[in-house]
Amino acid sequence: MGYAELLVALRSMVISAAMAALALTLPLAFHAAGLGSQFLPMLLPLLINGFLSTPAWAALTGLLVPPISALATGMPPLYPPVAAVVAAEGATLGGVAALVWRLTRPRVWPALLTAVACGRALAVALTWTLAQAFELPGGVAGWAVIVHGLPGTALQLVVTPLVVRFAMRRGGPLFGDGSGS
Repeated sequence: MGYAELLVALRSMVISAAMAALALTLPLAFHAAGLGSQFLPMLLPLLINGFLSTPAWAALTGLLVPPISALATGMPPLYPPVAAVVAAEGATLGGVAALVWRLTRPRVWPALLTAVACGRALAVALTWTLAQAFELPGGVAGWAVIVHGLPGTALQLVVTPLVVRFAMRRGGPLFGDGSGS
């Protein structure tokens, strides 16, 4: 591994750790303010991480943060397996955003819309499957996931471009050229 690759890996590790810390604490703040889970506060930093770190780090962070949060705070719950659904969605959001961002930058919207659509579709599919396994109506559960997460989806679509554009303008050693590589 050369010097440049080492710097990219180190930079991605540091940014992913910061986004993981934010993903662990932001839900606590949202719940304390009475805003609850409909704003998907854990997923917002996991999505943004996809624009700031490598695909592997973004996906891994998205996969690990929800179960860590479940063990530390009880949110999202391990049973019913909401934490597993959120982990899959978080890994998808970060990983897809990172992959598409590398193909479309500096345009934020293609990566953002693709990642959000893939993440929400996976959450609906997993929720439907789990509802069927628990002998619950899968269609109702799937629609509930969509409707419940609408404020969070809107928040992702508003906040993510602002943060990514700020990071791109910021530059510097931590954010490099803002491209995530």
